[in-house]
Amino acid sequence: MGSWLTERRLTQVATRLRALRDELSMIDEQLTHLADDADDLALRALVAETPSASFESNDARKHVDAMRRHRDHVVAEISGLEARQDDLLDRLGG
Repeated sequence: MGSWLTERRLTQVATRLRALRDELSMIDEQLTHLADDADDLALRALVAETPSASFESNDARKHVDAMRRHRDHVVAEISGLEARQDDLLDRLGG
């Protein structure tokens, strides 16, 4: 009974890990585009020297920062689940 429960939890962890890794891949792709856009807007703000251009640049940078924080959260969750998976595998094997 104990190994059945361990196997079930291991399956759940593996499923969640797969989903988080897919999400991380999408986040990385989005982050690349957001960072490129933010860099472009920052350059435009320097050239234009208008309040609206500066606002757009700051807003874009905030989106990049928020996406980076989200990425860090997902990476931490993946790390925790990998540790949980290792623990479950140790229980199953020993």
